Amino acid sequence: MENTVSSGADTFPRLLLQHAAVRPQRPAFREKDLGIWQTWNWAEVAEEIRALACGLAAMGFKRGMNLAIVGDNRPRLYWAMCAAQCLGGVAVPLYQDAPAADMAYVLEDAAIEFAIAEDQEQVDKLFEIKAGLPHRDTLITHIVYDDPRGMRHYAQPELSSYEQVQALGREHEKQHPGFFQREVQAGKADDVAVMLYTSGTTGKPKGVCQTHASFIHAAQGGCSFDKLDAADDILSYLPMAWVGDHLFSYAQAMYCGFTINCPESSDTVMTDMREIGPTYYFAPPRIFENMLTTVMIRMEDAGAIKRKLFHHFMDLARRVGADILDGKPVGLLDRLHYGLGKLLVYGPLKNVLGLSRVRVAYTAGAAIGPDLFRFYRSIGLNLKQFYGSTETCAYVCMQPDGNIKFDSVGLAAPGVEVKLAPNGEVLVKSGSVMKEYYKRADATAEVIDADGYFHTGDAGIFDNDGHLKIIDRAADVGRMTTGDMFAPNYIENKLKFFPFIKEAVAFGNERATVCAFINIDMEAVGNWAERRGIPYSGYTDLAAKPEVYQLIGECVEKVNADLASEAMMAGTQVHRFLVLHKELDPDDDELTRTRKVRRRFVAEKYKVLIDAFYAGKASQYIETQVKFEDGRQGKVAADLKIADVKTFNALKKAA
Repeated sequence: MENTVSSGADTFPRLLLQHAAVRPQRPAFREKDLGIWQTWNWAEVAEEIRALACGLAAMGFKRGMNLAIVGDNRPRLYWAMCAAQCLGGVAVPLYQDAPAADMAYVLEDAAIEFAIAEDQEQVDKLFEIKAGLPHRDTLITHIVYDDPRGMRHYAQPELSSYEQVQALGREHEKQHPGFFQREVQAGKADDVAVMLYTSGTTGKPKGVCQTHASFIHAAQGGCSFDKLDAADDILSYLPMAWVGDHLFSYAQAMYCGFTINCPESSDTVMTDMREIGPTYYFAPPRIFENMLTTVMIRMEDAGAIKRKLFHHFMDLARRVGADILDGKPVGLLDRLHYGLGKLLVYGPLKNVLGLSRVRVAYTAGAAIGPDLFRFYRSIGLNLKQFYGSTETCAYVCMQPDGNIKFDSVGLAAPGVEVKLAPNGEVLVKSGSVMKEYYKRADATAEVIDADGYFHTGDAGIFDNDGHLKIIDRAADVGRMTTGDMFAPNYIENKLKFFPFIKEAVAFGNERATVCAFINIDMEAVGNWAERRGIPYSGYTDLAAKPEVYQLIGECVEKVNADLASEAMMAGTQVHRFLVLHKELDPDDDELTRTRKVRRRFVAEKYKVLIDAFYAGKASQYIETQVKFEDGRQGKVAADLKIADVKTFNALKKAA
């Protein structure tokens, strides 16, 4: 394992300078631009950040100020985070796909004067927000843009190009020798380094203030746990505003010095991933679900012999693959058989997905279905779950190699104490717990108790081996009138394992039965329909097809059969479902930007459909207001069919 850093580097700027001194020629960042990979080593990155920091200082950016950063994953935007920190400022990354109205709340709450934007699209949003808040004359007074395309005729006084700011910085440093070094040395480990806003599942987003010390604590623990070092590569493609990306693509890279690779665009991620061949990979469950959907669609289109070969070796993999990966005893014949499968199926499959070189893969952000988890481990991908939140630097529990359980999130991570409250809520104490919610002392006091424990809001249990199992959000776990515990997320994850189901929302709290909304996966179901000669004009039309209802009904029945085999969950089988006439969408406030369901909002918005479930209706008409990508609003109307589903006796599998 390569040397990482000394204990003296206790802030991110000091880590940067140490890497520039210890491994100046090692690649720090790569970015694919116009089809060509560009590379910067640690010495070059340090100089780029130095110039930007000095330029920002010359423009008036001072210690304690917040710097908004908005755009796709770009080296210069990661450098902007560090540049702000070099000056004692706080990086505030925003979700790049958020509409201007959503961004406005964060920009106003964080009192943003300086912003660094990727391109014309993000610059336009910032000016739209500024125009909508004329009473805030100190808001967004400086905008620095990275990509000059489309910016030629922009002449607003607030605007500067990235190059202009760096040129200003180099001149500033000549006039003030030693300025940059003094600013870096003035930084303290307990200074706030980054402010990440919560997804706002249950209310307005809150700014989570995390210090250098807290994220370095999480990075150090994670890197030592999985033996990460400067030789590793990661593909950084998830929103920079998400805590998972900040831990994996910034904090851990800045701690141990591995290479951050930025794809050309969101559309080229899979291609770029195959070219880079990362050794370390992180994705939320939705990405792994999409990968599996792509595989299943391709296999449906494959020839009969190829399909038969695939299913034969996948059956074998499900039986022995995970045990082989974990080093458990497996018979010689099965090992030889699996080796052949690796040559013919598993290896080519991982290569197509860009996972050939991955040594450690993680998923988090939402619970992953055990079946989905088992699939990837069975083909030899060392996929593990970890558990955390924005308020804990995404660092609470991790799964050790050789001690993986499909239904747990692992053991308490190094340096973390985890316990359960009397009501089952997960409580956490560690060096990675946030300092506070920005300007929200009341909200901070609600979640961090007098003993320093952070109240996660998640309900969990420990198994006999000390592994933590997350049941659901504590606020979402309820009881049915039958007395059965109702954990909607558990049911939804089982439904989403099927490639035809993109999203599911289950209802059953204080009810006698469980019912569910289903969003079909347009690509998977569209492909399925085309191969069967079923015509459709769009999502709403396809979702209403009787053949699609039958397809989804079969998936729901399989979930019910599975639930019937679990004594604790047998009473939560789905009795009725409908396929929604539109996809749940963050722009319609139905999902957060991290694609978590805003359960209460959805229940209120579609109350007429829930009432129809429990009134025994066979269909229900609904009109729903939607926002289009160009900002216009409209309505989608449909008469939705409600289908009944077969259920099974407890502890008995379906025939």
